[in-house]
Amino acid sequence: MSTVEQQVTPGFETSRRGFMAGSGAALVVGFTLPASGRALAAKAAPAAFTPNAWLRITADNRVTVVCGSSEMGQGVLTAIPQLMAEELDADWPQVSVEQAPVSQAFANPAFGMQATGGSTTVRGHWDVMRNAGATARAMLVAAAAEQWKVSPADCRTEAGHVIHGSKKLSYGQLAEAAAKQKAPEKVALKDPKDFKILGQRKKRLDTAGKTNGQAKYGIDVNLPGMLVAVMSRSPTPGAKAVKVDDSAAKAVKGVKQVITLPTGVAVLATGYWAAKKGRDALKIEWDAGALKGLSSAGITKQLAAAADSATAVAKQEGAVEVRSGKVVESTYEAPYLAHACMEPMNCTAWVKPDGVEVWAGTQSQGPVQGILSQVAAVDPGKVKVNTMMLGGGFGRRFAPDFVIDATLLSKISGSPVKLVYSREDDMAAGFYRPASVAKFAGAVGADGRATLLESGVGSPSIMAASGFMKIPEDGVDTFAMEGIADHPYDIPNQRLAYGRSEPGPVVWFWRSVGHSQNIFFMESFIDELAAAAGKDPFEFRRAMLDKQPRYKKVLEVAAEKAGWGKPLPAGVTRGIAVAQSFGSYVAEVAEVSLGADGTPRVHRVVAAVDCGMTVNPAIIERQIEGAIVYGLSAALYGKISYKDGRVEQGNFHEYPVLRHNEMPKVEVHIVASSEKPGGIGEPGTPPIAPAVANAIFAATGKRLRSLPFDTEQLKKA
Repeated sequence: MSTVEQQVTPGFETSRRGFMAGSGAALVVGFTLPASGRALAAKAAPAAFTPNAWLRITADNRVTVVCGSSEMGQGVLTAIPQLMAEELDADWPQVSVEQAPVSQAFANPAFGMQATGGSTTVRGHWDVMRNAGATARAMLVAAAAEQWKVSPADCRTEAGHVIHGSKKLSYGQLAEAAAKQKAPEKVALKDPKDFKILGQRKKRLDTAGKTNGQAKYGIDVNLPGMLVAVMSRSPTPGAKAVKVDDSAAKAVKGVKQVITLPTGVAVLATGYWAAKKGRDALKIEWDAGALKGLSSAGITKQLAAAADSATAVAKQEGAVEVRSGKVVESTYEAPYLAHACMEPMNCTAWVKPDGVEVWAGTQSQGPVQGILSQVAAVDPGKVKVNTMMLGGGFGRRFAPDFVIDATLLSKISGSPVKLVYSREDDMAAGFYRPASVAKFAGAVGADGRATLLESGVGSPSIMAASGFMKIPEDGVDTFAMEGIADHPYDIPNQRLAYGRSEPGPVVWFWRSVGHSQNIFFMESFIDELAAAAGKDPFEFRRAMLDKQPRYKKVLEVAAEKAGWGKPLPAGVTRGIAVAQSFGSYVAEVAEVSLGADGTPRVHRVVAAVDCGMTVNPAIIERQIEGAIVYGLSAALYGKISYKDGRVEQGNFHEYPVLRHNEMPKVEVHIVASSEKPGGIGEPGTPPIAPAVANAIFAATGKRLRSLPFDTEQLKKA
């Protein structure tokens, strides 16, 4: 049995210095194709026109857009080409896309590194990709004008051609000549009214590959001589293996090695089933550590105490000491949540004498390259990251744990290794959405308007857990307070504070991050204030949004399209919520009924979204629909709980997700906007839980203040 205990510390803690040294701290978004990229492009198509890192035009008039972002269902392999193709005036049927290699040239402008998350891809690349397309178009026009001996100003472009009077040349015909043109320092971008590709319902470029099997996910990788690894992981947070009896595991046919890492004990075999059987045969003595008695009840108590004593003030206005009018006090709670990606975590790694190559569905190619250079003790340039399709990401695949362990196992074993998490492994692996407790106090005056809002939030810190962020000097973890500290309502007296508490489980980014629980807290409590004031929940919110026109607009559109105030079938009630996250504004109205057993049935959700200027309305609609499914699953069922230090959930029978017959009808109404784009992968998730909870209150008068919903208190007598 081989052992490595201190070779690497799991997580991002080991990555920051290596990443910065390996890829440079400067943000690179210019139009210069790096030497390695030029060589790659030249090898692929010697006569190609490659004016920048993201574009290649070949003599057959094919336009290939290179995308540095990861595709996990959110549509970036279509959206990024649309940005480029619009300003290029490309012929859309001639446009294709390919995944970029890991390179700082493909850094996400929002992050300064090649990574995908935070609903940043489109808004981060909005100007960059359009400028790149416009620059290429100008060079093609210059090449045609030079050939025709005319002024470039007298030429126009359309559907992959440069046109002057009756003369017409395709981009492919001009590719070689355009490559010799000097790139202009500044180009004019189109007026949005002239868009022909942006804002259009273009079919996704990755659909065919996903349906015919050509698209490859990390789980699909298969290499000659590859071993498959399954790990027995720490049963409690921080537990260590102190004694391993691997004799029975090694007796399993196909098992080749057993290796102990800081994160657990791995069995390497010729296939997954042999590795799993070997893992199950291990006899391990664990030192459970300080968290062996961890329980969900203890976690709640700890977080509630932190909420009570919250001193890191995120927002303070007016005076909160004096409470007058009708006063409301409430406590809300949300549990840890797993990401539950349909494709469990996996990575194939091959540590060779001259470098490292990995195949993974990762959201963080840039950081991974830096991390693995340290793990394998090689120069970052010798780490090749092949980005595979992601079978769901939701933030989980931004974490590096599965990539680190696969690389360590390959380095120790001397073979290419595919590390695969079972569903149960993944569910108990940590990297959860933080559990949180929020305590609120509020007041409404005689005029029915809110006069006071006070809140203390107790929660672990994602910023601290990330390893690449620092909590600001004021002590406020931005993620723990987003959705509360930046709420839109005009309330004169406020104090909103954060109390950090670390019960033990590793926390991480989860779809919509802090908004996912905080909007449930905030929008439910606003509903409580509306009830105390005797006001309609829609009108109560609307009256406090005069200074927030984008919030107000989506709220009004959602209410109008849902028929707010109009009669509903017997037993059905409506609830409403509104939120801003990642630069986009979403309001949702849920129509809900209750079964005799207290189970909510969501019949219809009407969503209004203002995400600024749009790239592809069809993608926006699908992302809002998917975000509602994700958020509704969490609201009805999602919970990671602890008993005696161990996670109680193992698979989907204990961690259910919404089934087809539970899916509500979803209507998405996109509000026209001239603002720059916001994100769209996450903003649909936060409003759904409070909208449903508020509808349940309208039906029963019972306020649900914890997630997932406790249907026991809703049972009819």
